[in-house]
Amino acid sequence: MHPRVLIVGTVPYNTKSTSRAFDAYFHYWEKENIAQIFSNTKKPCKGHCETLCQITDHRMLQRWMGKKIDTGVIFRYDELEEEWTDTDLELGSEAAEAAYQFGKKHTPLTHLLRGVLWRRRFWCTEKLNAWLDAFRPECVFLAFSDDYFIPQIAMYVAKRYSVPIVSCIGDDYYFNTQKTLNPLYHLYKSTYRKLIDKVLAWPGSAMYISDKIRDKYNSEFGLDGETVYLASTMQRKPFAEINTANPVITYFGNIRMGRNNSLNDIGYALGRICADYRLEVYSNEGDERYYGVFRENPNIRYMGSVPYAQVQKRMAESDITVIVEGFAASDINASRYSLSTKAADALASGASILTYGSLESGIIDYMRATEASMVCTAKEELESCIRTLLRDRELQKQFYAQAVVMTEKHHNRRASCTVSEGVIEKAIRNMRQRETK
Repeated sequence: MHPRVLIVGTVPYNTKSTSRAFDAYFHYWEKENIAQIFSNTKKPCKGHCETLCQITDHRMLQRWMGKKIDTGVIFRYDELEEEWTDTDLELGSEAAEAAYQFGKKHTPLTHLLRGVLWRRRFWCTEKLNAWLDAFRPECVFLAFSDDYFIPQIAMYVAKRYSVPIVSCIGDDYYFNTQKTLNPLYHLYKSTYRKLIDKVLAWPGSAMYISDKIRDKYNSEFGLDGETVYLASTMQRKPFAEINTANPVITYFGNIRMGRNNSLNDIGYALGRICADYRLEVYSNEGDERYYGVFRENPNIRYMGSVPYAQVQKRMAESDITVIVEGFAASDINASRYSLSTKAADALASGASILTYGSLESGIIDYMRATEASMVCTAKEELESCIRTLLRDRELQKQFYAQAVVMTEKHHNRRASCTVSEGVIEKAIRNMRQRETK
């Protein structure tokens, strides 16, 4: 049996859409030994957690305004749907929905305002404490975010039960800073860093998405964390030469942080090669400011959001699947260490992979190192790179073979879970030894 771990994060852990990254850590864990506190407004679906507690800004705000309402809602595994099908906020008022849309902008002001709201600790109720006492966590698993409240809850639970915090660090929220004269930004950044200093000074360890970010945080904070590469449930298709007459070319994922502009570049390059070529873009993005850039591009089809099962199906049907990052300095800073499930899925799929972006972005640098993808780092070379990938059958075979190697080496679910289990068990063991001294 595994130790009891409480995940504290923004999005509820499940295995089919959001938070699939957690599958590389907890796939073999007994669900009765995993619980989660999360702040997302959607109802969770079945995953690996036996029980979850949802605490939202909306209910916190209602309590602050004097309404007698539970700030926490408890979910049990047997009550949940198989798929995460809830796509509406269901907050009950237009004003509340407008507030959420404002909060989603992740500006210094929104972070500070949310910090003021959560500092009142309306989330810390007898109901929550009873739920925690029933679970009795032996470790807190903190999924890092750029907000205050997730780390604050992690610290509360760790202190209450004298248990370690294992931080899951995939983005550089701590060191990544903007050059700005905005005093609100500097106030937010300084107070956020002070909080994270306390979290990382607490006994525990860390898991990282890549060696690059591991080395930076281990060195800075004296941690002994390990890299745990993300895994994929994609079933590899047999090698097939790209159908140059009518290739299926796809992108799945976030289109913010300049990725929409990079996808646009690919669309125009495809049009110069063949007017009939199309790039299908699948994303949950609902803001027209981001997907609207495709409107004038005849070689891009914006397909919107589809369930993860459909993502897997269409990726398996793809001749080429695409990985991109933005080229703006702010986009590069935000993606410098990122290595999402897109890399694991693409390498496992059996499709040819086209990667486009700056080598300073973590996933672009990683895909180059795999030698399993056509990697383009300059707009003026994009058309030539795509033509080469389309026409060179031997290169396609080389990339396919190397993708098999890298999937087994880095994106092996059993191996990743073994590393994560070791990090958590070591953190618990070290904490108990501290307590007995």
